[in-house]
Amino acid sequence: MKKILYNLMLLTAIAAVFSACHPMNNLYDAIGPVPTPNGTPQTFTLTLAAADYNLLPPTNYAKTSLNFKTKDDAASSIPVILGSKYPNYADKSSVVVTYAVPPVTVAVADSVFKDVAYTLVDPTDYLLLPGNKYSDFSASQILAWLPYKYPTPVANQLAVLTFIYYESGATSTVTQSFLYLNGAWKKIYTISAAQYASIGKGGTSNDFAAADAGNLTAYFNTFLKADAAVAATAKAGDVQYISFKYYGGSAAKTYQRVMPLTFDGTNWVTASLPQSLTFARTAGVWVADNTVNYTLAATDYTYIGTTTAGSDAARANVAQYGDFNITTGAATSWTDADLQAALIAVLAHKYPAAVANQKFVLTYAAYNGATINLTKTFQFNGTTFVQL
Repeated sequence: MKKILYNLMLLTAIAAVFSACHPMNNLYDAIGPVPTPNGTPQTFTLTLAAADYNLLPPTNYAKTSLNFKTKDDAASSIPVILGSKYPNYADKSSVVVTYAVPPVTVAVADSVFKDVAYTLVDPTDYLLLPGNKYSDFSASQILAWLPYKYPTPVANQLAVLTFIYYESGATSTVTQSFLYLNGAWKKIYTISAAQYASIGKGGTSNDFAAADAGNLTAYFNTFLKADAAVAATAKAGDVQYISFKYYGGSAAKTYQRVMPLTFDGTNWVTASLPQSLTFARTAGVWVADNTVNYTLAATDYTYIGTTTAGSDAARANVAQYGDFNITTGAATSWTDADLQAALIAVLAHKYPAAVANQKFVLTYAAYNGATINLTKTFQFNGTTFVQL
């Protein structure tokens, strides 16, 4: 009996050692979800690690940068990674891939303060804007004025303007910063005199210096979170370009610099938030899923009113109220077929460049005694949109 017990214990120990050291366990952990023997499609998620970027060819910059600069770069490169990691996955498998993007940066064309700071001259500068008869500007007017003052701006040109600002019947003198970004002038966030003073940097100069470099992100995060106008609309992924004065040791070396910060949902940080794309296994290869998710806007309901979908009464109703009446028996009701036709009209109007097999998931407002949100999925077959 002792011999039998000893043999059983020995076999158990050997099995435990073999199981613990089985090399396939590590392999399975590395490759992720394993397809079932019958080829069942897999649905999973993947966050790219350094080893994943290393699967790219040497000519791909992301192999060393460990991030993708654009969505298009990610869409074309990630299938190479997926093909290496999951070469035998069944068609219709789907994976949501999270990848890194580089921090938002901006190199101002000229940031010497005396070059970029300008105080508008009354009335000469104000009259540059066609149709303006007053010596002040609203928020929209100052943006409209910039192309007249700077008709040939260069990329990332900065203008720090002091002018008379008009709002709600009152005027005040303000200093605001504007950046020529991606082909258009954009108002950016300017650190105020009160904000400089709040951290002991106020006075006649209102600036930061080299000793402040390590604290700038923390300072700006505090300012943005305390600014009600920013906090009211901030959402994860938003970018604020912060314009601030920097003293380099002399008047000739005083600059107006710009630091972009991204909101991570809690704080404003220098890093960019990771992005995600969905990829599907189709005909034996991984391809980026170009599905469009779209929620109808007020302009779409107005456009439906100009189409031939549904009845005259139904079209007038949807244009007026911004929802589809799906209650039965009413003169303004939409049948499912008519509603489908209306949504297809919107798709054809908004997406004339749709590609074959591209999917569109539309969310729309409907009324059945209460307003609710519903969705329908369509696919472009190369000629027209078809509901799935």
